[in-house]
Amino acid sequence: METPKTLAEAIIYFANPDNSLQYLAAKRWPKGVECPYCAAKEPMFLSTRRIWKCRATKCRKQFSVKVGTILNESAIGIDKWLTAMWLVSNCRNGVSSYEIARDLGVTQKTAWFMLHRIREAMQDKTATKLAGEVEVDESFIGGKARNMHRGKRERVITGTGGKDKAIALGMVERGGKVRTFAVPNRRKHELHGKVRENVKAGRRLTWDKLTGKNLPE
Repeated sequence: METPKTLAEAIIYFANPDNSLQYLAAKRWPKGVECPYCAAKEPMFLSTRRIWKCRATKCRKQFSVKVGTILNESAIGIDKWLTAMWLVSNCRNGVSSYEIARDLGVTQKTAWFMLHRIREAMQDKTATKLAGEVEVDESFIGGKARNMHRGKRERVITGTGGKDKAIALGMVERGGKVRTFAVPNRRKHELHGKVRENVKAGRRLTWDKLTGKNLPE
């Protein structure tokens, strides 16, 4: 089942309740639907209500695809949830609750609620460190001085280089996870400390002129 490529496709595709249900069920249970209460396989599907009923004698509970997910106990339709998820995962520069509200036809309060639940679900809650070959780099975040109005430039820029900008440190495991941090400075002990906290010892690092260096044990 292919994921919609554009927002227009996502809205049209997920507007069909059967498409939304099948898509979410396939993502949640790639090996087949199972009961979220007892893990029994092949529950009975009640098509008139679009829910399942567990066949296990000691369970026999009914459940929807929302049970045990961020959609649980939400009156918001699955179609709007899936479209919101599509927006969050496909907008490179991020998406605000106001944008979601306009695109989905819901209130900003509802969009805010959905956005926070989606962001919470997307967080990496594991404590595992990055492995394999890891690329690391830092960057200054802030507008370029030459693009600022003269008055603002004189007020904001008080030094040279990145003195008045925030510093972001990023790490990416090739073919795997990405982690970013705000750091107070570019000093060696600060940056290396973050790397040691998040990358397994002995792993190969690619970092500007330090290409191909291994993180010491």
